[in-house]
Amino acid sequence: MEEVSIGEFARRSRLSVKALRLYDELGVLVPARVDEASGYRYYDVAQLEAARLVSMLRQLDLPLAAIRELLACDPGDAAERIAAHWREVESAHDARRALADYLVNLLSGKRSVMYEVATREIAERSVLCLKRNVDEQGAWALGKEFIAILRERPLPKMNGRQGAMFSIYWGEVSADSDGPVEWCKPVPESDAEALASHYPELSLRTEPAHREAYVALPNDTLPTGPGGKPGVQWQLASEALQAWAAEHGIEPESLALKPEDLGVRITYFSSEPVTETSAPYCDFAVPFA
Repeated sequence: MEEVSIGEFARRSRLSVKALRLYDELGVLVPARVDEASGYRYYDVAQLEAARLVSMLRQLDLPLAAIRELLACDPGDAAERIAAHWREVESAHDARRALADYLVNLLSGKRSVMYEVATREIAERSVLCLKRNVDEQGAWALGKEFIAILRERPLPKMNGRQGAMFSIYWGEVSADSDGPVEWCKPVPESDAEALASHYPELSLRTEPAHREAYVALPNDTLPTGPGGKPGVQWQLASEALQAWAAEHGIEPESLALKPEDLGVRITYFSSEPVTETSAPYCDFAVPFA
């Protein structure tokens, strides 16, 4: 083992001493040895390959936590994770291009057709819910928590949109705002009280009958993990709904959170579409008066 100081390792790896200290603290790139008396860090020259890999992965905007996990994988698994990450990056880039094109057309006085809008009637239904104030990362974790509960203790299956799981965004959810998010699963009204007793962590409520305007979101526009950016697609969907409302003489305030116990929602379906005419993976909807 050829051992070098942190300064020499920084020079050879072209990483700063500050970065190496951070990587050590986070368990991404740990020194081969730390002198007990002085606290000086020493690295094995063989670690230069890992250091170069970390540097390249950071150029792909991979978070350090993901890099730490990736370095522990075998090469084949690591390659697949990098490919999956880049697919997400390209998808997000395509979505931002679509938003930019829409804004250019809007400011140029041109009308763009982003999504086709449809309407549906939703009957009154009983729903079991999990609601919490969360930011972007927390919204993903909340969804995983809700799904895990239902997988552990499955509910009776209800077919169609009326029985599909959905999430409601009651406010802005971003890195700066922790608007409430609620995950919901419809349950048979006749068994609602009995079923709720088996889910003490969930709340039972009745959602009133209402109309929804909605747009189908294709599967490849959705985030596949924490840090995914669905906001662009949702913004375009929202713009499509606002344009539809204007064309149909619906006041903007009606296409909003009215009644108060209804909110902007994403409805998720149990399987991906098999054909172009089958039900989409999910849709973005707003209740309206």
